[in-house]
Amino acid sequence: MLLHVIARGKIGRSPEADLMARYLKRVTWPIKLTELPDVGGTLPAPQSQAREVLLDEHGKQMSSEEFAALLGRWRDDGVREARFLIGAADGHGEEARAKADLLLGFGAMTWPHLMVRAMLAEQLWRATSILAGHPYHRSG
Repeated sequence: MLLHVIARGKIGRSPEADLMARYLKRVTWPIKLTELPDVGGTLPAPQSQAREVLLDEHGKQMSSEEFAALLGRWRDDGVREARFLIGAADGHGEEARAKADLLLGFGAMTWPHLMVRAMLAEQLWRATSILAGHPYHRSG
């Protein structure tokens, strides 16, 4: 299953970009990053059997184990692409939120979009590591 991170804005050369790249390099599943302008631009067409996850401050909070289990279920059900959409400063519109398969939150606090990218990259690495039985993740 392709893990596809689609983010508004350019991350450029920054510590957050370095951190994101460090984690994405470790993910053994197919992974892709698409950057769109802050406003406008067209979302790439999804593969058939895709799921859309919008990162949203009011989204569902999941443990790393729950997130891994969800990705594992989607993979095992034949989902071809999991798309993770990170919006611009004003988040996502109501239409996008309504059609998403999941609104996912990283806690009640508001996070800068560049940090959300790095946090998502780490959680994708952690989830795929959990599914592979890798010792990186230690549950408590």
